[in-house]
Amino acid sequence: MPWQRHVADVALEVDPDTGLLVYREVNLTVPRQSGKTLLLLCAMVHRAQGFGRRQRILYTAQTRNDARRKWEDEHVQILEHSPLRPLFTVRKSNGSEAIRWRNGSMHGITSSTEKAGHGETLDMGVIDEAFAHEDARLEQGLRPTMITRPQPQLWVVSTAGTRRSAYLRKKVDAGRARCELGLTDSVAYFEWSAPGGEDGLDPADPATWRTCMPALGHTVSLEAIRAEFEGMALAEFRRAYLNQWPDDAPDEWLVIPQAAWNGQLDPTSEAADPVAFAIDANPERSAAAILMAGARPGGDGRHVETVDYRPGTGWVVHRMVELAERWSPCAVVLDPGGPAGSLLPDLERKLEPLGVKVTKPTTREAAHAAQGFYDAVMDSKSLTHLDDAPLAAALAGAQKREIGDMWLWARKGLSVDICPLVGGSLALWGFATRPEPEPAPVPATAPAAPPGPVPTGGGLYRPTSRLNI
Repeated sequence: MPWQRHVADVALEVDPDTGLLVYREVNLTVPRQSGKTLLLLCAMVHRAQGFGRRQRILYTAQTRNDARRKWEDEHVQILEHSPLRPLFTVRKSNGSEAIRWRNGSMHGITSSTEKAGHGETLDMGVIDEAFAHEDARLEQGLRPTMITRPQPQLWVVSTAGTRRSAYLRKKVDAGRARCELGLTDSVAYFEWSAPGGEDGLDPADPATWRTCMPALGHTVSLEAIRAEFEGMALAEFRRAYLNQWPDDAPDEWLVIPQAAWNGQLDPTSEAADPVAFAIDANPERSAAAILMAGARPGGDGRHVETVDYRPGTGWVVHRMVELAERWSPCAVVLDPGGPAGSLLPDLERKLEPLGVKVTKPTTREAAHAAQGFYDAVMDSKSLTHLDDAPLAAALAGAQKREIGDMWLWARKGLSVDICPLVGGSLALWGFATRPEPEPAPVPATAPAAPPGPVPTGGGLYRPTSRLNI
């Protein structure tokens, strides 16, 4: 297709003065099903056959298993049915997979970790589906293996990412800046995407699709894209086929509208004693959160906030004990069937001496918590917050999971970490269902209570200023 020829012509440009490749890095972002797999395969075959000496090429995707499937099901299959079949053999033994060319070149796969390529010398590295990487560890593993080669080239290829795709987003921002400034250096940048933001084009208009889908009319039909538009959530259609990032698209919060959440913002909001805490972790156990909820001073509505949100889970129990010692919470909630359930035995053992019992909701109660959070946000007088980043990010990508006649917050297939949202829902539910305190004995002659302010939650960790992710 014309777009593939254009990328190949520019990416493989040779400096006439040196006879070497102009670009050491090629960054490409296009909509899904545009033909990038075939383009990458052509580039890798060209590298293996067209450089006059044996070349080593490594390909990786989201995970090593993903790379293996793409390599075996597409790279190998396409080549085995091509006129190039007599020029190579295939080695499929696990851990040493490779297309072995007759001239000595090797086209293999590697893991998607910082150890990728270690101990090897590479001429070409390919990071496919780069949106799946949250940092540059994979690239940092590949680059040193190419430093001694005369014509190294790293290809970074993907469709637009999510709010977690920090690695790819940095590449995109840098590439757009190069284009705006007209810079020519060792990086070639290509992007096909529809304009975003408030002035963006109508995502339902075929004219918009033609501006950013280079395969439209070649390998993808207008009817197929129309069917995708009608069958997909708009946010996913924007990312997959318009190649738009969440920040570039208008408000697409799928469960709670962003306007409703923003309407509950109160920078002065806080909770009075007693408060409820809740703990949750994501399924990967790469992060956990502690949330707090309580009544605002004077009893005018409820308050929710992220108390702590950090990588891993090893810090959670110690931090929760600190909070319990300081605040004597009316409830500490943890869903035993959720990802944080493994923390329950240690948590109960540490909180019991403090007289604090862990509240363990059932699945139905967890659904009540999710729906109660929804109701509180949609009622403009019920809930206030500080607009902390973890809660806002979770709400922006949250989706429902139907369970009978109710729903829970979905955990699979998301682009965001929702453990702050689950924690906030459970904290709010824990506060609402807290047991009534036993009345204190009244002395025979009770002194008059001294005047003073209602004790507040002032001093809780403020994520808007000190959030440690």
